[in-house]
Amino acid sequence: MNTPETSLAPEARPRIRSFARRMGRLSAAQARYLEAMMPEIGVPFRAMPLDLDALFGRAAPKILEIGCGMGETTARIAAAHPENDYLGVEVYTPGVGSLCKRIAEMGISNLRVIQYDAVEVVRLIVPENALAGIHIFFPDPWPKKRHRKRRLIQPPFIAELTRRLKPGGYIHCATDWEDYAVQMLAVLTVGPDLVNTTADYAPRPDYRPLTKFERRGLKLGHGVWDLVFVRQTSSA
Repeated sequence: MNTPETSLAPEARPRIRSFARRMGRLSAAQARYLEAMMPEIGVPFRAMPLDLDALFGRAAPKILEIGCGMGETTARIAAAHPENDYLGVEVYTPGVGSLCKRIAEMGISNLRVIQYDAVEVVRLIVPENALAGIHIFFPDPWPKKRHRKRRLIQPPFIAELTRRLKPGGYIHCATDWEDYAVQMLAVLTVGPDLVNTTADYAPRPDYRPLTKFERRGLKLGHGVWDLVFVRQTSSA
């Protein structure tokens, strides 16, 4: 199994990482499902474009989910929308193990997982004009001002993502850090081929379920900001 620590793309350029390398404690269940499921649903990182239809064995809308965390939202969305295919990207090994467990227990067949740096996955293996949607839910906010350069939502990466969308495809970001929401809105708004679906922040779409952590935060009065932008069908 390829991991961010052991598999390096030869084309990779030195850059600021948008994630911290966390090993974490792998539970016995996570380790068991990781070993059992990744040969079936795992996508090894190779620096070449993926044939997404071949990967899933069918032609269907393809959704990229960046940062699956412990897999709760990713698994629930894929289970609720069997008409779509989902490619989840996560670097945290316990999170990948947890997602594998959910996939097995829920009998999900339309979800594949790649354990690697999302920036390199997008840049090197996701084809252009291939995706119906992209989900980036609650990325690391890097709250300290000196660390904000590490935030994932930056103009160069959004430009890469936009090129991977089909015309009419969407990018959906969500955060519970207000200053990151402001940055997301600014970055997405200046994307030359993206159009906001609302005046600023969007109501939470029905397909994005509330997690237990989000429910807890809302009860404590914390805000959550969703942003949904669509790639224009033709250049303005």
